[in-house]
Amino acid sequence: MNALHLRKGATRHSAYDLRNPLGDRQETHTLAVLVDNEAGVLARVIGLFSGRGYNIESLTVAETDHEGHRSRITIVTTGTPAVIEQIKAQLGRLVPVHEVHDLTVEGPSVQRELALIKVAGAGEKRVEAMRMAEVFRARIVDTTLESFVFEITGAPDKVDTFVALMRPLGLVDIARTGVAAITRGA
Repeated sequence: MNALHLRKGATRHSAYDLRNPLGDRQETHTLAVLVDNEAGVLARVIGLFSGRGYNIESLTVAETDHEGHRSRITIVTTGTPAVIEQIKAQLGRLVPVHEVHDLTVEGPSVQRELALIKVAGAGEKRVEAMRMAEVFRARIVDTTLESFVFEITGAPDKVDTFVALMRPLGLVDIARTGVAAITRGA
């Protein structure tokens, strides 16, 4: 420590700026990976994440080109900018991977998720759950005298908010599909 009690390189005003230019902040990124639709490809992609200790927050996979036998894997992951760049580079080196797109960086994108939410309740709580579902445009896909199953589609934040509002009203179970995302525009 010097007389001003500053560490060397601790600020951007320092002549010896030693801070990491990519930063240490955690960022959430949505990656779209186009792969061959063959046995073991998903295991190799997931193995890349688990072998390096990276977390996957959401994962969706579906065949998108039947004739070309290609699938699209949409992965939502969190890490520092350096970790995200490393993930993209390592994904690009896998043999069955054709393209890796970081939808978070490439511009505006549309992200949607589907959730089925079971809520049990009677009386006023039941009525309130129906009112909330109407506000969030959630559909009732199953009902009994004791419970409802709501279907809600939207941005992950919308689904999170709806789930949080259903907890005090008798939330029983949740099934979520994970994020499906695509870039906007041409």
